Amino acid sequence: MSAEDVVRSRSRYPLLAVPGFGWFWFADGVSIFGTYITAQALRLLALLTLGASSFELGVLRAAQWLPYLLFGLVAGVLIDRYRRKPVVVAADFIRAAVLALIPLAAAVQVLTMPLLVGLVLVFGAVSLAYDVAHQSLLPNLVPPPLLTRANARLEQSAAVAQVGGQVGAGLLIKLLGAPAAILIDAVSYLISGVVITRLRVAERAIPAQPPPRDMGSELREGLRWVYRHRMLAPLSWATHAWFLCTSMVATIYVVFVVSDLGFDAAIYGLTLAVGGVGAVVGSSIAVGLGTRLGIGKAIILGRWLAVVGYASIPLAHSGAGGALVLCAGQFVFWLSVGIDSPLEMAYGQSVTPDRLMGRMRATIRSMNRAALVIGAPLGGALALWCGQRPTLWIVVAGIAAAALGLTGSQFRHARLEESSSNR
Repeated sequence: MSAEDVVRSRSRYPLLAVPGFGWFWFADGVSIFGTYITAQALRLLALLTLGASSFELGVLRAAQWLPYLLFGLVAGVLIDRYRRKPVVVAADFIRAAVLALIPLAAAVQVLTMPLLVGLVLVFGAVSLAYDVAHQSLLPNLVPPPLLTRANARLEQSAAVAQVGGQVGAGLLIKLLGAPAAILIDAVSYLISGVVITRLRVAERAIPAQPPPRDMGSELREGLRWVYRHRMLAPLSWATHAWFLCTSMVATIYVVFVVSDLGFDAAIYGLTLAVGGVGAVVGSSIAVGLGTRLGIGKAIILGRWLAVVGYASIPLAHSGAGGALVLCAGQFVFWLSVGIDSPLEMAYGQSVTPDRLMGRMRATIRSMNRAALVIGAPLGGALALWCGQRPTLWIVVAGIAAAALGLTGSQFRHARLEESSSNR
Protein backbone atom coordinates (compact mmCIF):
# COMPACT_ATOMS: atom_id res chain seq x y z
CA MET A 1 0.00 0.00 0.00
CA SER A 2 1.44 3.36 -1.03
CA ALA A 3 1.69 6.38 1.25
CA GLU A 4 -1.17 8.03 -0.64
CA ASP A 5 -3.36 4.94 -0.22
CA VAL A 6 -2.66 4.89 3.52
CA VAL A 7 -3.60 8.56 3.85
CA ARG A 8 -6.82 8.08 1.87
CA SER A 9 -7.86 4.88 3.64
CA ARG A 10 -9.87 5.42 6.81
CA SER A 11 -9.52 9.13 6.14
CA ARG A 12 -10.63 10.04 9.65
CA TYR A 13 -8.15 7.65 11.32
CA PRO A 14 -5.50 6.97 8.65
CA LEU A 15 -2.90 5.78 11.17
CA LEU A 16 -5.05 2.69 11.78
CA ALA A 17 -4.12 1.57 8.26
CA VAL A 18 -0.38 1.72 9.01
CA PRO A 19 0.82 -1.81 9.89
CA GLY A 20 2.50 -1.96 13.27
CA PHE A 21 1.92 1.63 14.35
CA GLY A 22 -0.64 0.62 16.98
CA TRP A 23 1.84 -1.71 18.71
CA PHE A 24 4.62 0.89 18.40
CA TRP A 25 2.29 3.42 20.02
CA PHE A 26 1.31 0.99 22.77
CA ALA A 27 4.93 0.16 23.63
CA ASP A 28 5.84 3.84 23.74
CA GLY A 29 2.90 4.64 26.01
CA VAL A 30 3.66 1.83 28.46
CA SER A 31 7.31 2.81 28.89
CA ILE A 32 6.50 6.52 29.20
CA PHE A 33 3.90 5.82 31.89
CA GLY A 34 6.58 4.19 34.01
CA THR A 35 9.08 6.93 33.18
CA TYR A 36 6.87 9.62 34.71
CA ILE A 37 6.63 7.56 37.89
CA THR A 38 10.41 7.29 38.10
CA ALA A 39 10.97 10.98 37.29
CA GLN A 40 9.07 11.93 40.42
CA ALA A 41 10.23 8.99 42.52
CA LEU A 42 13.93 9.68 41.92
CA ARG A 43 13.67 13.29 43.04
CA LEU A 44 11.63 12.45 46.11
CA LEU A 45 13.87 9.49 46.95
CA ALA A 46 16.90 11.77 46.82
CA LEU A 47 15.20 14.62 48.69
CA LEU A 48 13.31 12.77 51.43
CA THR A 49 15.33 9.57 51.91
CA LEU A 50 18.91 10.61 51.08
CA GLY A 51 18.57 14.24 52.20
CA ALA A 52 19.76 15.76 48.92
CA SER A 53 20.19 19.53 48.60
CA SER A 54 18.97 21.61 45.64
CA PHE A 55 22.43 21.38 44.09
CA GLU A 56 22.56 17.59 44.53
CA LEU A 57 19.15 17.31 42.89
CA GLY A 58 20.57 19.27 39.98
CA VAL A 59 23.55 16.91 39.77
CA LEU A 60 21.19 13.90 39.81
CA ARG A 61 19.15 15.34 36.96
CA ALA A 62 22.27 16.30 35.03
CA ALA A 63 23.65 12.76 35.34
CA GLN A 64 20.81 11.39 33.24
CA TRP A 65 21.60 13.79 30.41
CA LEU A 66 25.41 13.94 30.61
CA PRO A 67 25.86 11.02 28.14
CA TYR A 68 23.98 13.05 25.54
CA LEU A 69 26.60 15.76 25.88
CA LEU A 70 29.56 13.36 25.82
CA PHE A 71 28.45 10.77 23.25
CA GLY A 72 25.34 12.12 21.53
CA LEU A 73 26.88 13.11 18.20
CA VAL A 74 28.81 9.84 17.91
CA ALA A 75 25.64 7.90 18.73
CA GLY A 76 23.87 9.59 15.82
CA VAL A 77 26.58 8.52 13.39
CA LEU A 78 26.50 4.91 14.65
CA ILE A 79 22.71 4.65 14.60
CA ASP A 80 22.71 5.77 10.95
CA ARG A 81 25.02 2.84 10.16
CA TYR A 82 22.83 0.08 11.60
CA ARG A 83 19.23 -1.10 11.85
CA ARG A 84 17.34 0.77 14.53
CA LYS A 85 14.86 -1.78 15.87
CA PRO A 86 17.48 -4.03 17.57
CA VAL A 87 18.93 -0.98 19.32
CA VAL A 88 15.50 0.02 20.65
CA VAL A 89 14.81 -3.49 21.98
CA ALA A 90 18.22 -3.93 23.63
CA ALA A 91 18.00 -0.50 25.25
CA ASP A 92 14.59 -1.29 26.76
CA PHE A 93 15.88 -4.49 28.38
CA ILE A 94 19.07 -2.88 29.70
CA ARG A 95 17.20 0.07 31.19
CA ALA A 96 14.84 -2.32 32.96
CA ALA A 97 17.81 -4.04 34.58
CA VAL A 98 19.49 -0.76 35.62
CA LEU A 99 16.34 0.62 37.23
CA ALA A 100 15.75 -2.64 39.11
CA LEU A 101 19.11 -2.13 40.83
CA ILE A 102 17.84 1.01 42.60
CA PRO A 103 15.17 -0.67 44.76
CA LEU A 104 17.56 -3.60 45.26
CA ALA A 105 20.22 -1.24 46.63
CA ALA A 106 17.63 0.44 48.83
CA ALA A 107 16.42 -2.91 50.16
CA VAL A 108 19.92 -3.95 51.27
CA GLN A 109 20.55 -0.41 52.62
CA VAL A 110 23.53 0.43 50.42
CA LEU A 111 21.87 3.18 48.37
CA THR A 112 23.74 6.49 48.54
CA MET A 113 23.67 9.65 46.44
CA PRO A 114 26.91 8.71 44.58
CA LEU A 115 25.50 5.26 43.75
CA LEU A 116 22.16 6.73 42.68
CA VAL A 117 23.91 9.27 40.46
CA GLY A 118 26.05 6.47 38.95
CA LEU A 119 23.03 4.30 38.12
CA VAL A 120 21.21 7.26 36.61
CA LEU A 121 24.32 8.01 34.52
CA VAL A 122 24.27 4.46 33.07
CA PHE A 123 20.53 4.74 32.51
CA GLY A 124 21.08 7.99 30.60
CA ALA A 125 23.75 6.44 28.38
CA VAL A 126 21.43 3.61 27.35
CA SER A 127 18.54 6.04 26.91
CA LEU A 128 20.68 8.04 24.48
CA ALA A 129 20.92 5.06 22.12
CA TYR A 130 17.22 4.32 22.59
CA ASP A 131 16.06 7.87 21.87
CA VAL A 132 18.05 8.28 18.67
CA ALA A 133 17.02 4.87 17.33
CA HIS A 134 13.38 5.19 18.41
CA GLN A 135 12.84 8.60 16.83
CA SER A 136 14.67 7.52 13.65
CA LEU A 137 12.57 4.34 13.46
CA LEU A 138 9.20 6.10 13.22
CA PRO A 139 9.72 7.43 9.64
CA ASN A 140 10.44 3.82 8.57
CA LEU A 141 7.03 2.83 9.95
CA VAL A 142 4.83 5.81 9.02
CA PRO A 143 4.65 7.53 5.58
CA PRO A 144 5.73 11.22 5.50
CA PRO A 145 2.19 12.68 5.13
CA LEU A 146 1.20 11.07 8.43
CA LEU A 147 4.26 11.96 10.51
CA THR A 148 2.59 14.95 12.17
CA ARG A 149 -0.42 12.83 13.14
CA ALA A 150 1.83 10.01 14.37
CA ASN A 151 3.93 12.33 16.51
CA ALA A 152 0.76 13.96 17.86
CA ARG A 153 -0.59 10.54 18.88
CA LEU A 154 2.70 9.71 20.62
CA GLU A 155 2.58 13.07 22.39
CA GLN A 156 -1.01 12.40 23.47
CA SER A 157 -0.10 9.05 24.97
CA ALA A 158 2.84 10.71 26.73
CA ALA A 159 0.47 13.33 28.10
CA VAL A 160 -2.02 10.72 29.31
CA ALA A 161 0.89 8.83 30.86
CA GLN A 162 1.97 12.04 32.55
CA VAL A 163 -1.44 12.46 34.15
CA GLY A 164 -1.66 8.84 35.28
CA GLY A 165 2.02 8.58 36.08
CA GLN A 166 2.18 11.71 38.21
CA VAL A 167 -0.99 10.91 40.14
CA GLY A 168 0.01 7.26 40.43
CA ALA A 169 3.52 8.20 41.49
CA GLY A 170 2.29 10.33 44.36
CA LEU A 171 0.04 7.54 45.60
CA LEU A 172 2.58 4.76 45.05
CA ILE A 173 5.34 6.67 46.81
CA LYS A 174 3.01 7.40 49.71
CA LEU A 175 1.81 3.77 50.00
CA LEU A 176 4.83 1.71 48.91
CA GLY A 177 7.79 4.10 48.91
CA ALA A 178 9.88 5.52 46.06
CA PRO A 179 11.99 2.38 45.41
CA ALA A 180 8.91 0.25 44.74
CA ALA A 181 7.56 2.92 42.38
CA ILE A 182 10.83 2.82 40.40
CA LEU A 183 10.51 -0.96 40.10
CA ILE A 184 7.22 -0.46 38.22
CA ASP A 185 9.10 1.56 35.61
CA ALA A 186 11.56 -1.31 35.18
CA VAL A 187 8.64 -3.63 34.39
CA SER A 188 7.26 -1.12 31.87
CA TYR A 189 10.54 -1.20 29.92
CA LEU A 190 10.41 -4.99 29.82
CA ILE A 191 6.91 -4.86 28.34
CA SER A 192 7.98 -2.27 25.76
CA GLY A 193 10.98 -4.34 24.70
CA VAL A 194 8.89 -7.48 24.21
CA VAL A 195 6.31 -5.62 22.10
CA ILE A 196 8.90 -3.96 19.87
CA THR A 197 10.63 -7.33 19.38
CA ARG A 198 7.50 -8.60 17.63
CA LEU A 199 7.12 -5.49 15.46
CA ARG A 200 7.79 -5.73 11.70
CA VAL A 201 9.54 -2.65 10.36
CA ALA A 202 10.80 -2.17 6.81
CA GLU A 203 14.21 -0.67 7.52
CA ARG A 204 16.78 0.06 4.84
CA ALA A 205 19.15 -2.76 3.96
CA ILE A 206 22.54 -2.72 5.70
CA PRO A 207 25.38 -4.21 3.61
CA ALA A 208 27.20 -7.19 5.13
CA GLN A 209 30.53 -5.47 4.48
CA PRO A 210 29.90 -1.72 4.54
CA PRO A 211 32.47 0.53 2.85
CA PRO A 212 35.05 2.29 5.04
CA ARG A 213 33.63 5.40 6.68
CA ASP A 214 35.10 8.46 8.30
CA MET A 215 33.46 9.14 11.66
CA GLY A 216 34.55 12.77 11.63
CA SER A 217 33.15 13.45 8.15
CA GLU A 218 29.83 11.84 8.98
CA LEU A 219 29.61 13.77 12.23
CA ARG A 220 30.31 17.08 10.48
CA GLU A 221 27.73 16.28 7.82
CA GLY A 222 25.06 15.92 10.51
CA LEU A 223 26.08 19.17 12.18
CA ARG A 224 26.02 21.04 8.87
CA TRP A 225 22.59 19.69 8.07
CA VAL A 226 21.10 20.99 11.31
CA TYR A 227 22.92 24.28 11.81
CA ARG A 228 23.11 25.46 8.21
CA HIS A 229 19.51 24.65 7.35
CA ARG A 230 17.59 27.92 7.05
CA MET A 231 14.66 26.60 9.11
CA LEU A 232 16.15 23.89 11.33
CA ALA A 233 18.96 26.15 12.54
CA PRO A 234 16.85 28.89 14.23
CA LEU A 235 14.44 26.26 15.57
CA SER A 236 17.30 24.23 17.04
CA TRP A 237 19.02 27.17 18.75
CA ALA A 238 15.74 28.39 20.24
CA THR A 239 14.99 24.87 21.47
CA HIS A 240 18.41 24.54 23.10
CA ALA A 241 17.73 27.75 25.04
CA TRP A 242 14.27 26.47 25.99
CA PHE A 243 15.77 23.28 27.42
CA LEU A 244 18.39 25.24 29.37
CA CYS A 245 15.72 27.32 31.06
CA THR A 246 13.13 24.61 31.68
CA SER A 247 15.74 22.29 33.20
CA MET A 248 16.43 24.96 35.80
CA VAL A 249 12.76 24.90 36.78
CA ALA A 250 12.64 21.09 36.82
CA THR A 251 15.48 21.10 39.35
CA ILE A 252 13.99 23.55 41.83
CA TYR A 253 10.25 23.02 41.30
CA VAL A 254 10.00 20.14 43.77
CA VAL A 255 11.91 22.15 46.40
CA PHE A 256 9.78 25.25 45.76
CA VAL A 257 6.51 23.32 46.06
CA VAL A 258 7.38 20.93 48.90
CA SER A 259 9.87 22.92 51.02
CA ASP A 260 9.06 26.59 50.34
CA LEU A 261 5.27 26.39 49.92
CA GLY A 262 4.76 23.42 52.26
CA PHE A 263 2.73 21.14 49.99
CA ASP A 264 3.04 17.35 50.27
CA ALA A 265 4.02 14.84 47.57
CA ALA A 266 0.37 14.28 46.58
CA ILE A 267 -0.19 17.99 45.78
CA TYR A 268 3.14 18.16 43.99
CA GLY A 269 2.11 15.19 41.85
CA LEU A 270 -1.34 16.72 41.27
CA THR A 271 0.14 19.90 39.77
CA LEU A 272 2.19 17.83 37.36
CA ALA A 273 -0.83 15.66 36.52
CA VAL A 274 -2.84 18.77 35.63
CA GLY A 275 0.05 19.66 33.36
CA GLY A 276 -0.48 16.31 31.68
CA VAL A 277 -4.07 17.29 30.95
CA GLY A 278 -2.75 20.42 29.26
CA ALA A 279 -0.42 18.27 27.16
CA VAL A 280 -3.35 16.07 26.08
CA VAL A 281 -5.29 19.15 24.98
CA GLY A 282 -2.27 20.64 23.22
CA SER A 283 -1.41 17.49 21.28
CA SER A 284 -5.08 17.12 20.31
CA ILE A 285 -5.09 20.52 18.60
CA ALA A 286 -1.50 20.49 17.31
CA VAL A 287 -2.30 19.06 13.87
CA GLY A 288 -5.13 21.54 13.33
CA LEU A 289 -3.01 24.50 14.44
CA GLY A 290 -0.13 23.40 12.23
CA THR A 291 -2.45 23.22 9.24
CA ARG A 292 -4.26 26.47 9.96
CA LEU A 293 -1.36 28.68 11.04
CA GLY A 294 1.55 26.92 9.38
CA ILE A 295 3.94 24.78 11.39
CA GLY A 296 6.30 27.70 12.10
CA LYS A 297 3.68 30.00 13.60
CA ALA A 298 2.07 27.15 15.56
CA ILE A 299 5.39 26.23 17.21
CA ILE A 300 6.07 29.90 18.01
CA LEU A 301 2.62 30.13 19.61
CA GLY A 302 3.58 27.17 21.79
CA ARG A 303 6.81 28.87 22.88
CA TRP A 304 4.94 31.99 24.05
CA LEU A 305 2.39 29.88 25.93
CA ALA A 306 5.35 28.35 27.78
CA VAL A 307 6.35 31.84 28.93
CA VAL A 308 2.84 32.47 30.27
CA GLY A 309 2.72 29.11 32.03
CA TYR A 310 6.03 29.43 33.82
CA ALA A 311 5.43 33.09 34.71
CA SER A 312 2.58 31.99 36.99
CA ILE A 313 4.71 29.62 39.13
CA PRO A 314 6.65 32.27 41.11
CA LEU A 315 3.32 34.02 41.79
CA ALA A 316 2.09 31.05 43.84
CA HIS A 317 1.92 31.02 47.64
CA SER A 318 0.87 28.51 50.30
CA GLY A 319 -2.72 27.34 50.61
CA ALA A 320 -5.44 26.26 48.22
CA GLY A 321 -5.08 29.40 46.08
CA GLY A 322 -1.39 28.73 45.58
CA ALA A 323 -2.09 25.13 44.55
CA LEU A 324 -4.59 26.40 41.96
CA VAL A 325 -2.02 28.84 40.56
CA LEU A 326 0.56 26.06 40.29
CA CYS A 327 -1.95 23.80 38.54
CA ALA A 328 -2.89 26.57 36.11
CA GLY A 329 0.76 27.29 35.34
CA GLN A 330 1.53 23.62 34.70
CA PHE A 331 -1.56 23.29 32.51
CA VAL A 332 -0.58 26.20 30.27
CA PHE A 333 3.06 25.17 30.10
CA TRP A 334 2.26 21.58 29.13
CA LEU A 335 -0.41 22.82 26.72
CA SER A 336 2.46 24.57 24.95
CA VAL A 337 4.54 21.38 24.94
CA GLY A 338 1.63 19.40 23.51
CA ILE A 339 1.35 21.87 20.63
CA ASP A 340 5.07 22.33 20.07
CA SER A 341 6.55 18.84 20.41
CA PRO A 342 4.75 16.81 17.68
CA LEU A 343 5.03 19.64 15.16
CA GLU A 344 8.74 20.14 15.82
CA MET A 345 9.41 16.39 15.60
CA ALA A 346 7.40 16.00 12.38
CA TYR A 347 9.14 18.95 10.75
CA GLY A 348 12.61 17.57 11.41
CA GLN A 349 11.63 14.06 10.28
CA SER A 350 10.00 15.39 7.11
CA VAL A 351 12.82 17.65 6.00
CA THR A 352 15.65 15.18 6.68
CA PRO A 353 16.75 12.32 4.37
CA ASP A 354 16.73 8.84 5.96
CA ARG A 355 20.52 8.53 5.74
CA LEU A 356 20.84 11.60 8.00
CA MET A 357 17.87 10.90 10.28
CA GLY A 358 19.89 9.51 13.19
CA ARG A 359 22.45 12.30 13.04
CA MET A 360 19.77 14.99 12.82
CA ARG A 361 17.92 13.66 15.86
CA ALA A 362 21.14 12.96 17.80
CA THR A 363 22.53 16.43 17.09
CA ILE A 364 19.42 18.29 18.20
CA ARG A 365 18.70 15.98 21.11
CA SER A 366 22.32 15.94 22.30
CA MET A 367 22.51 19.71 22.36
CA ASN A 368 19.16 19.84 24.13
CA ARG A 369 20.47 17.42 26.73
CA ALA A 370 23.71 19.36 26.99
CA ALA A 371 21.53 22.33 27.91
CA LEU A 372 19.91 20.15 30.58
CA VAL A 373 23.32 19.18 31.94
CA ILE A 374 24.20 22.85 32.30
CA GLY A 375 20.79 24.11 33.36
CA ALA A 376 19.97 21.55 36.04
CA PRO A 377 22.89 22.30 38.41
CA LEU A 378 22.80 25.98 37.40
CA GLY A 379 19.20 26.19 38.56
CA GLY A 380 20.09 24.54 41.85
CA ALA A 381 23.10 26.81 42.37
CA LEU A 382 21.13 29.97 41.57
CA ALA A 383 18.38 28.88 43.96
CA LEU A 384 20.94 28.49 46.76
CA TRP A 385 22.43 31.90 45.95
CA CYS A 386 19.36 34.08 45.41
CA GLY A 387 16.37 31.90 46.33
CA GLN A 388 13.79 29.81 44.49
CA ARG A 389 11.43 32.62 43.45
CA PRO A 390 14.06 34.98 41.93
CA THR A 391 15.53 32.02 40.03
CA LEU A 392 12.10 31.25 38.60
CA TRP A 393 11.81 34.84 37.32
CA ILE A 394 15.25 34.55 35.70
CA VAL A 395 14.03 31.43 33.90
CA VAL A 396 10.89 33.20 32.66
CA ALA A 397 13.03 35.96 31.18
CA GLY A 398 15.23 33.38 29.43
CA ILE A 399 12.29 31.51 27.88
CA ALA A 400 10.81 34.80 26.69
CA ALA A 401 14.12 35.79 25.06
CA ALA A 402 14.28 32.44 23.22
CA ALA A 403 10.68 32.80 22.03
CA LEU A 404 11.38 36.34 20.83
CA GLY A 405 14.41 35.18 18.85
CA LEU A 406 12.43 32.42 17.10
CA THR A 407 9.57 34.84 16.37
CA GLY A 408 11.96 37.17 14.56
CA SER A 409 13.59 34.41 12.48
CA GLN A 410 12.69 32.91 9.11
CA PHE A 411 11.20 29.91 10.87
CA ARG A 412 7.92 31.74 11.35
CA HIS A 413 7.28 31.08 7.64
CA ALA A 414 7.97 27.30 7.87
CA ARG A 415 5.28 24.96 6.58
CA LEU A 416 5.19 21.17 6.56
CA GLU A 417 4.46 21.10 2.82
CA GLU A 418 7.76 22.93 2.23
CA SER A 419 9.67 20.48 4.41
CA SER A 420 8.31 17.49 2.50
CA SER A 421 9.24 18.98 -0.86
CA ASN A 422 12.80 19.72 0.29
CA ARG A 423 13.43 16.24 1.63
